[in-house]
Amino acid sequence: MASKDVGSVEVLELGGTARKRRRRSGIQGSGGRRAALFLWPCAILLVLYIVYPIAFSLGRSLFDASGEEFLGLGNYIEAFSDERTLVAFRNNLVWLLVAPTLVTALGLLFAVLTERVSWATAFRFVLFMPMAISLFASGVIFRLVYDEDPDLGVANAAVVTAHDMFASSAEFPGAEPRDEAGMAATGDGGYRSAELVRPGEVVAIPMVGLRDSEMPEHAQQATILEPTVGELRGYLWRDVGSSGQDGAVGASEAGLPGVTVHAVRDGQVVASTTTADDGTFVFPGLADGGYTIRLPAENFAEPFRGLTWLGPGLVTPVIISAWIWIMTGFAMTFIAAGLSAIPREALEAARVDGATEGQVFRRVTVPLLSPVLLVVFVTLAINVLKVFELVYVVAPGSSQAEANVLALQMWQVSFGAGGDQGMGSALVVILLLLVVPAMLFNIRRFRKARSG
Repeated sequence: MASKDVGSVEVLELGGTARKRRRRSGIQGSGGRRAALFLWPCAILLVLYIVYPIAFSLGRSLFDASGEEFLGLGNYIEAFSDERTLVAFRNNLVWLLVAPTLVTALGLLFAVLTERVSWATAFRFVLFMPMAISLFASGVIFRLVYDEDPDLGVANAAVVTAHDMFASSAEFPGAEPRDEAGMAATGDGGYRSAELVRPGEVVAIPMVGLRDSEMPEHAQQATILEPTVGELRGYLWRDVGSSGQDGAVGASEAGLPGVTVHAVRDGQVVASTTTADDGTFVFPGLADGGYTIRLPAENFAEPFRGLTWLGPGLVTPVIISAWIWIMTGFAMTFIAAGLSAIPREALEAARVDGATEGQVFRRVTVPLLSPVLLVVFVTLAINVLKVFELVYVVAPGSSQAEANVLALQMWQVSFGAGGDQGMGSALVVILLLLVVPAMLFNIRRFRKARSG
């Protein structure tokens, strides 16, 4: 009887459980129908804004620019043979290999370094702020940052400042002697006397091509030297014709100070000096014979103006640097969240076992963070494949072809001068095929993490 009682209890309990399950399934079924009522608007919007555009683009890609002639895969074949599209593919590959890797690495570095500092929240807030700015506005900012004019571009202002700390700029860029001075161009930007001069003679060199703003403040009134036995002498001045005669020193004409002057004999520089504040120079103690007076090109070279950041050679790395500045805060925030979820016992156990901080980072922190790092990397890769605004805004027209990416190429082909929406739709489909695998991988990772 006891066993029967137990059995009856078990039967009763099983029966109760079955009834509970039936009730729950009834509730879930009813709840599912209610949920479907709320999901229908979302499903309609999903079809209108995602499914239909994809289907339409796929169909449109099979026709020509007018949309009347069926081409089949013709647009796709042309896309993979067009030089501009191939450049876009190459640049997208560079973006995909470089940008997500650097952003993920920087995000990991900043997340780890700021984990134990008191101002971590403020630092992360500042680093995340670029995410609040649209990519278009960020492009305008970096177009100014990398402007070639050092007075506008911050990058070139810093480069020019660093350069001028180690190499002085020419005092008189663009200046040149008058034809009456008897000086000939050397071919490298400098000048030399056309005839030989000897000690005891005076060389007068009137210079033109200078504005008032280019004259140094310490320049003094030009001095006319007289011949002296045993000395080769001369003077340079800014000749503006104030005396009423070109090639003659006027009352208000200043000498050119700081100009390097060489005395050359048999092709060798035997003496060198610089002009005084009044533009005079003297070579004492020269041996008898003929000399050539040479003004090196360094006196008249244009000042260093920095690098052409937005030229064809550097424009893609420059745009990638702008994207890194924008997205590093995003990566850091996600990685910091993953870092806070790591069991501290694992880290402390590694330290107790004698591991250094570097070993703890490489062998414990990074392996435990690998799922988060992978999700961040794939998300950034998806973002990189769709990059458009930065390239469109930062790259000037002269180098936009070298900075081209698939999204920009699609826009130019579809809505630019060609107006070929058949080819543009083919590029859209290609871009979609490149993005979808990364999206599916991310979705799979999220589902696995949720179920785990």
